[in-house]
Amino acid sequence: MNATSPPAMSPMLYPDLFRDLEKSRWSMASDIPWDSFDPAKLTVEQAMTIKMNAITEWSALPATEMFLRDNQNDSDFSAFMSIWFYEEQKHSLVLIDYLKRFRPELAPTEQELHAVRFPFDPAPALETLMLHFCGEIRLTQWYRRAAEWHTEPVIKKIYDTISKDEARHAGAYFRYMKRAVEKMGSEAKVAFAKIGVLMASSGKSGKPLHPTNLHVNKGLFPNDTVQSKLPDPEWLQYWLDSQIQFDKMWENRVVNGILKQMSALFDRTFETSTDLNRFRKELLAGLASPAAPVTQPA
Repeated sequence: MNATSPPAMSPMLYPDLFRDLEKSRWSMASDIPWDSFDPAKLTVEQAMTIKMNAITEWSALPATEMFLRDNQNDSDFSAFMSIWFYEEQKHSLVLIDYLKRFRPELAPTEQELHAVRFPFDPAPALETLMLHFCGEIRLTQWYRRAAEWHTEPVIKKIYDTISKDEARHAGAYFRYMKRAVEKMGSEAKVAFAKIGVLMASSGKSGKPLHPTNLHVNKGLFPNDTVQSKLPDPEWLQYWLDSQIQFDKMWENRVVNGILKQMSALFDRTFETSTDLNRFRKELLAGLASPAAPVTQPA
């Protein structure tokens, strides 16, 4: 290589992610068994939870606006947002379509959907990336459990389908996290470890830790979570605890999934959030330590 040549750039992730996710794309028309609907297996209470999830998924709109605003120096990741936004809005749309077909009186109105579109405060891009990575791991398990809880065949298939999408999204975010560690080193590691400790400590928090349940706009506090904008702001905890019964076993799947991926990212085994927090403190201590003096040759 010529001494004046610029350093080699890592290839963009978006083209490969586009091709990979395109192969997994499903059709609302042909992959959802609409003709299998069994009205005897859908209660009004269950249909209401489908409505709440449809509106929650619609909040990918303000999240995408946030991602594009806070990542203007990263066209690769911003391009990936076109895939993520499309697929997340598709999740909302398939749930809305289900209600329009079978419980039209419960389908969300445009006003109810628009209510979750509000500005998110600027936040460190790396921390936001990690937060949403953990959110995708959590949604994978929430929807997998919802598919088990429901007995109506069509909604079971829908939740199973979108759960697999969320798992693929987590995988895509992880690839951007690996790239960040390669490019930014300790800065990225500290950001990811910080949010990882928070999201892997969900059992201690007393509430479901997901981006839609966290405060994102100081000027609107306390009504600045996505969930606070829903017709029933308290529905999520009841859905998890009393309906789909997302118990300790399922919560452990979320936590273990986060810790497993952090272990892979940092090439170090984390069995608990305490292990990850210890690693975070080591990183901070390393950043705080003055650089060792360079020994000059005699």
